[in-house]
Amino acid sequence: MPLKIEPILPRFGAICTGLDLTRKLSLEEVKLVTDAMDMWGVTVWPETGLNDETQIAFSRNFGYLERVPWRAGVNYRLPYRELFDASNLNIEGNITQDPSALQYRKGDRLWHTDSAFMEKRTSYSMLLAHQLPPEGGETGFADTRSAYDDLPQELKDLLEDKVGINSLWWSRKMAGADISDEEIYERPLAKHPLVHVHKGSGCKALFIAAHTMDIEGMDKTEGRALIRQLIEHCTQPQYVFEHSWSVGDMVIWDNLCTMHRAGEYAYDLYKRDLRRTTVREGTEPHMLESGDDPFTELFSSSPKSVDIQSARAAGR
Repeated sequence: MPLKIEPILPRFGAICTGLDLTRKLSLEEVKLVTDAMDMWGVTVWPETGLNDETQIAFSRNFGYLERVPWRAGVNYRLPYRELFDASNLNIEGNITQDPSALQYRKGDRLWHTDSAFMEKRTSYSMLLAHQLPPEGGETGFADTRSAYDDLPQELKDLLEDKVGINSLWWSRKMAGADISDEEIYERPLAKHPLVHVHKGSGCKALFIAAHTMDIEGMDKTEGRALIRQLIEHCTQPQYVFEHSWSVGDMVIWDNLCTMHRAGEYAYDLYKRDLRRTTVREGTEPHMLESGDDPFTELFSSSPKSVDIQSARAAGR
C-alpha cells in the first residue's frame, strides 16, 4: 500500500498512512518517511500497532538513538534505555505524587525543542501513545521555518550571527521550579545558533525555545526580551496545530525546524503514558557510540526541586 499524506496546515504537519511501521522497512520506504519529514516537519502516524521493541527498531532507521541517563540504584519503569518516559507514572505504574517529578514535567508544557540544552542536538523525536486521559493532553507543534520566513528583514539581519545559550534548568525555572540563576550557570550550558539552515529542506529555521536562556554578547534583559518575542512569533496560530492523541498514535517531529509543548490535563487523576525515542543529529542508521550518553552527566547534577531520578530511585 503506498504512503498516503494528508496535510494538516498548508506548509506544516501531515497525517501519514499506508506503511506498516511494525516490520523492517526497505531503503525506499525509509526515504519516503524522511522526505515527508523534510517537507512537513511533523508527521502523525495513526494506529501504528507499535510496541517498545518495534518502536526502537523503527527509530533506528534514522540514526543513533539517545539513551536515558543512568544512575546506580535508580529503578526505571521502562525496559530499554532508548525509551524516554514521557508519562506521569512511577515505577509501579501508578500516578506519581512526587513533587520534584511533577515540577520537572511542568517544563514540558512550555514551547521547547528536545535536547536543545545538549551540545549534540536531537533531530527526530518519535512519541508513541500507550495510555491516555479521557480528555486533554494534546501536544502542540510550531513551524519555525515559516515563522523565520515571515520575520521582517531587519530582524533577520539582527539574528544572522546570534548564538543562544541553552539550559535544561532554565526551562524548569521558567515553569516555576525553585532554581537560582547561579545554580543554572554552575551546570552545563549548550550554545547553538538562533538561525540555521535545515539540512533536509535547505530552508532557514529558528532554533529557539524554552531552554534558551540568553543570547551570547547581548545584554541579558535585551536578550531575554528578544527570546520571548521570537517564541511568541513562532507560536502564532498560523504556525501551530495541536494533535489529539489516540492509543497507538506515533508522532514524529524534527526538532531542527519545529517547537512543541505538552497540553494540560488532570495529571493527578488520570494516567498518561507516552514513550519517546530520539535520534541524534548527524548520525547514520545503526551508528553506535562508545561510552555513555552525556545525559548521565547532565542529570547527575539535577537541582533538588526537579531531581526526577531521585524520585524514581525512591519509587514515588
